[in-house]
Amino acid sequence: MLADEISEAEGGIREREEKKVAERMPMGKEAPNSPRASLSLRGKAQVGSPMKVKRELHPLQNRWALWFFKNDRSRAWQDNLQLVTKVDTVEDFWALYSHIQLASKLSSGCDYALFKDGIEPMWEDSRNKRGGRWLVSLAKQQRHVELDRLWLETLLCLIGESFEEHSRDVCGAVVNIRTKGDKIAVWTREAENQAGVLHIGRIYKERLGLSPKTIIGYQAHADTATKSNSLAKNKFVV
Repeated sequence: MLADEISEAEGGIREREEKKVAERMPMGKEAPNSPRASLSLRGKAQVGSPMKVKRELHPLQNRWALWFFKNDRSRAWQDNLQLVTKVDTVEDFWALYSHIQLASKLSSGCDYALFKDGIEPMWEDSRNKRGGRWLVSLAKQQRHVELDRLWLETLLCLIGESFEEHSRDVCGAVVNIRTKGDKIAVWTREAENQAGVLHIGRIYKERLGLSPKTIIGYQAHADTATKSNSLAKNKFVV
């Protein structure tokens, strides 16, 4: 069974949650037809029919699956990984986000992962094993200040296809809640695609609003799979 903090997300998305999540979308000056702007759209009442609301859904370019991991050393690693649900519209994403616990509220040892449908959040998946990850490491004190903002912005980058033509190279993202410091990572499918990886890294760093002095690194899964995170070398940095 899933942990209590995400149990409400099981069984699909409830339509009535739409009204509760409309204000969660950060509003900017994007053009109405831009991917980011479309993430805040909602259906409007039909003219002449004040008692009826036309629920207009806004499909995402890809279907995304949310996974939850809770570390239980008495079980195999894969048995600790649970699929929560899948979303393929803007409205479903925000309804899901409103149901689940914020990342900062999860227990140490837990992960959230949002991956394209059909890709499992593990190195062994055939679509991941040749790839790597852009890794953002946070200090312990950042959990209650920055973690939720950075994780939400990461999710919006994914579902909004923010990396332009290189969005097809993105597999998903993971947030790890750990006692020594939390981590957020964007996974890509091909570590040797230098141009694509760097393009994704630069846009990701900008979207997170990180200081130019802050350096984030890209690690190949082949390297991190054989070494501890502290020993894995950065293949690229931005």
